[in-house]
Amino acid sequence: MIPLAGILIVLGAVAAGFLMESGHVGALLQPAELIVIGGSALGAMMAANPVNRLARTGRTIRRVFRGPAITGERYLATLVMLHSVFRFARHHGPTALEEAVDDPAFSIMFAGHGKVTADPEVLEFICDTLRICVLGSVSPYSLDTMLTNDLELRHKEALGPVQSLEMLSDSLPGFGIVAAVLGVILAMGSIREPPVLMGVRIASALIGTFTGILLAYGVVSPVSARLEKMEDAEAQYFETLRAGLIAFAKGMPTPIAVECARRAVPPHLRPDFEKTEQACRSLDFHVPRKSSVPK
Repeated sequence: MIPLAGILIVLGAVAAGFLMESGHVGALLQPAELIVIGGSALGAMMAANPVNRLARTGRTIRRVFRGPAITGERYLATLVMLHSVFRFARHHGPTALEEAVDDPAFSIMFAGHGKVTADPEVLEFICDTLRICVLGSVSPYSLDTMLTNDLELRHKEALGPVQSLEMLSDSLPGFGIVAAVLGVILAMGSIREPPVLMGVRIASALIGTFTGILLAYGVVSPVSARLEKMEDAEAQYFETLRAGLIAFAKGMPTPIAVECARRAVPPHLRPDFEKTEQACRSLDFHVPRKSSVPK
């Protein structure tokens, strides 16, 4: 809710300053100007972006006004999940691991880790990487290169909505000027009217420029910056998964592989060593005879 509060503060500060100078807030609400600016901006976005990016932009904007998706608790739950997966793999071997990743929804390997595996992209990334480990024909170095390329492409695609919003922010002042020019044209067409009416028309025209600039720098640009930081946090989360999975592929013991993942967590969200160790030890890990529960 912090982004929403920030936007409301921006709008409130502008309105308060206007009122302090004996202005009337109702004068700032010009539906015609909003239609010109909003419609033009929407049309420009549709012309510049494919449908899939527009759809993704709409979905990701909603995330901005929710709480942070990547928290310290989620990182800790992820480390515990990796500990469970690595221990399962060491106990049961490649065959059981292959069965588990082929049907993760019914695999006991992921049981009790719904907070992490509820994200389909996370589950897919883990399972696809473990499948490659089961094959055994790919060196850890080659696997690391493969995962690095995968994460770079994921991050590049995730930044598509950010780029769309940045383009929108850059274009809004220009569309505000367009609306202002249209207003001036209308004002010049009524130049024979009394000066008071001319002043009102000119003021209404200038509101277009005001609206475009305010929306660009007070709303769209902050949302774009916030979204970029969220996507960077998501990319860092996947880097944590990569660090742990690569350590596992290199044959490191389970505690060391988990520690490699923990060291990849951003410092301000990183659980300390003792807390992570206690969480992993408290995991009720039982060695089952089968790698999956009955369907």
